[in-house]
Amino acid sequence: MKNAIIIHGRPDKEEYYDSTGPSSSNYAWIPWLQKQLLLHEIIAQAPEIPHAYEPDYPTWKKEFERYDMTPETILVGHSCGGGFLIRWLSEHPEVTVGKVVLVAPWLDPERKSTTDFFDFEIDSKIANRTKNFIVFYSDNDTIIGVQKTIMILKEKVKAAQFRKFHLGHFCIEDMPKGTFPELLEVLLVDIS
Repeated sequence: MKNAIIIHGRPDKEEYYDSTGPSSSNYAWIPWLQKQLLLHEIIAQAPEIPHAYEPDYPTWKKEFERYDMTPETILVGHSCGGGFLIRWLSEHPEVTVGKVVLVAPWLDPERKSTTDFFDFEIDSKIANRTKNFIVFYSDNDTIIGVQKTIMILKEKVKAAQFRKFHLGHFCIEDMPKGTFPELLEVLLVDIS
């Protein structure tokens, strides 16, 4: 059975502990996408990463690896979640998955983070171990480091496809309806 794993980004600490807002795995378009995939018979999981505001790679890895990965698995990562998927796939060359879509991926190129979350080498062949490796990015993303991350990926992962939008950082402020039909369409193309 086909499955999908959707990895959220890194919230601010205040956002993480805000009792009036949704959890990171239920933020913006993630729950909508999860439901749409389920309606297409794709079991979709959106793990909640504990203390995601302070990225700790072993913690993210542990939560992510709870799920089965096969050559049909779809991986979606937003922001820091996209950066996590780049690292995880780079460090696991034995793994082949289905589609990978990174939405506004962030690799902290300015090294603002105090952790070693992004201390790794990007495997330039990661796209070759997928059915498709697609990067969604915005020309008006205001998160520091995302535009530089896109340049790094364009340079290092030649087999990746890039799709430009004008949707900020793909957050609820940029997409108030909480839907992301362009992403769903890409994920469902060639699904048999």
